[in-house]
Amino acid sequence: MKSRDPREQFTHLMRLGWDLRGLGLCTSLVLPRAGQPILEVMFGGETRVRITVVRRACGWVFVWRPWWARVWRPGEAVWAEADNAADVIVSAATA
Repeated sequence: MKSRDPREQFTHLMRLGWDLRGLGLCTSLVLPRAGQPILEVMFGGETRVRITVVRRACGWVFVWRPWWARVWRPGEAVWAEADNAADVIVSAATA
């Protein structure tokens, strides 16, 4: 499997989008013509978080940061297979 398999990324992001929807959030899956898929999470009618999923040595990881962040900060990632991935992202995004 390639480190950036778009179909695998799509599957993980779609599942996360559905989980976030269950928590009452609005999400939008963006499939750009070139580049990797992105899950946008809206709070109060505006996009607040863009989530991507990347392959690491031990599995897939969701990575996010607020749209206004200039640098990546530790703690803005969660394993894609984690049962509470949506809860972790909501907590971090609304903090």
